[in-house]
Amino acid sequence: MIIETRFPVRYAETDQMGVVHHSVYPVWFECGRTDFIKYFGISYDELERLGLMLPLMRLSCEYKSPIRYGETALVKTHLIEGTKTRLIVGYEVYCEERNSLCATGVTEHAWTATSLKPVNISKYKPELYERLMPMYHAAAHEKP
Repeated sequence: MIIETRFPVRYAETDQMGVVHHSVYPVWFECGRTDFIKYFGISYDELERLGLMLPLMRLSCEYKSPIRYGETALVKTHLIEGTKTRLIVGYEVYCEERNSLCATGVTEHAWTATSLKPVNISKYKPELYERLMPMYHAAAHEKP
């Protein structure tokens, strides 16, 4: 399952060369990840109200082609792997007008309590785990 998130590249996101600054991509990944989880019926703020967090453990990004002010960023987000203790999420960022791949990335997150202590979501919040089962199943069916 791939969820698409679109938004215009804002002037403030660009550098002196007129291209999107490298620091913006992790923010775009977060936008995509938020939309991805919301697609499966729960928002990030609801997760937090229910006592769960998804802190970032690892981030990688490979820059392929510049994207500029005035263009439209298209972030394609998918779950690479979901376990009861962590999520690994993949991203592709395109310039929609040029249909050009501009960056790829991966983030890894741990399920934690609000104390940031790691938890097994199926034991800590079984009702929430059940709500997210379609997300886990979508990732499992996409594996080669």
